[in-house]
Amino acid sequence: MSEFVPLNIVILAGGISHERDVSLRSGRRVADALSNEGHSVTVLDPGSNLLTILTEQAPDLIWPTLHGATGEDGALLSLLETTGIPFLGSRGAAAALAWNKATAKELVLRAGYSTPPAIALSTETFRDLGATSVLDHLVSAIGLPLVVKPAHGGSSQGVTIVRTPADLPRAMVHAYTYANTALVEAFVGGTEVTVAVIDTGAGPIALPIVEIVPVDGVFSFEARYNAGETDYYTPARLSEEVSAAVSSAAVAIHTLLDLRHLSRIDIIVDAAGTPWFLEANVLPGLTETSLVPQAIEADGRTLGATYSALATHAQETGRRSIAR
Repeated sequence: MSEFVPLNIVILAGGISHERDVSLRSGRRVADALSNEGHSVTVLDPGSNLLTILTEQAPDLIWPTLHGATGEDGALLSLLETTGIPFLGSRGAAAALAWNKATAKELVLRAGYSTPPAIALSTETFRDLGATSVLDHLVSAIGLPLVVKPAHGGSSQGVTIVRTPADLPRAMVHAYTYANTALVEAFVGGTEVTVAVIDTGAGPIALPIVEIVPVDGVFSFEARYNAGETDYYTPARLSEEVSAAVSSAAVAIHTLLDLRHLSRIDIIVDAAGTPWFLEANVLPGLTETSLVPQAIEADGRTLGATYSALATHAQETGRRSIAR
């Protein structure tokens, strides 16, 4: 076993997205876990002086826990690449691809995996082509029920399951509240699961699958982050064969999208046991009710030891990358 080397780690948390509060909670939880393992940790809310502070402090590692566009659209991660400081998480270009749900779905589809058919519509297209005719066409082309959600973003914000034509206009408006483009996706019924994929040095592996059962049937933002509003089963109540297929697909998609260190792959398993890819999260939530911590603990790991291993691996690989 290699000797433990404490790291000077800066955690980025907060930002200005709709998911600011979730980000702050994630950052605090990660900071506490890493501090308890012996690392020196500073939590930093990014602002106009972020790059100056990082350059002056020159930490061993940056760990972004920023959710929403602030951290996941690839822009900030691309800037972090230019600092020469190792950071945990995917590179900017890979994050940008995963952030665009329509693009990620197309890449996954081309690789031979199932994903629900969908159409991405910007507010401009929706307006210019006539909202009424577009809505009628969507119902005819995709069928009901369908799912409307922002084409970018996470934490289930702006997501609506549409079961009648009358519900579609409000669902579109709701999605456009969070993004300029809405994704209108065919609804696939089945078991909703998520797979945390981690790489602490031996390559990406899938942690135990988390099954998600919202009390009111919809895994909304409130159901995700308020205790008692969702039941979770870890490992998921799937057969051994289906579980293996889901885990394999998650790791393959993580690799296909060129993600690093830590990701969460959201999937629906239909009645036939087929995994349907929904989206990839490059900076998944790490709060007290988040799914990745549940998977870590279900695997018999502790959060502190796992986060420490992730940090050490990210710092070592980042340092080697800079050296080249």
